Amino acid sequence: MTRFEKRYFVKFDFSDKQLGQYLTNALRDLEIALENERPEVKFNYSYTALIKGGIALIARIGKVKARSIPGHHIKIIEKMSEILQDETIKEVANSMRMKRNIDLYSGGIFVSDKESKDFYNFTEKVLLRIKKTIERNKAKESF
Repeated sequence: MTRFEKRYFVKFDFSDKQLGQYLTNALRDLEIALENERPEVKFNYSYTALIKGGIALIARIGKVKARSIPGHHIKIIEKMSEILQDETIKEVANSMRMKRNIDLYSGGIFVSDKESKDFYNFTEKVLLRIKKTIERNKAKESF
């Protein structure tokens, strides 16, 4: 069972509509990434979609909301990886997070076309797994 630290997560009673909106927003950002050819835009929207997908997964499975405090993206990534039982998610997502942080706080980055496409493809696969996990969990709850 996944444990959610109170420093980073707070119990929250989500409506089905709210839970659906989280995943919808993640998929919308992924669509923006797909439609844009600029590597930096594709990369940034892929990362945002990944984090939003993690928020949706955590909300559905853990019934918790991530607090917006320093380090919360790291915790979202860790919990997403833990719930989906895939360490690769933590490794690649943290690589994306660090690249994004360098871009924000250290004067920018260069993202190659290939790299942005690889990150997009990774995010797309993870979001499909999240969607399936959420649907399975929702079906279990309705019994």
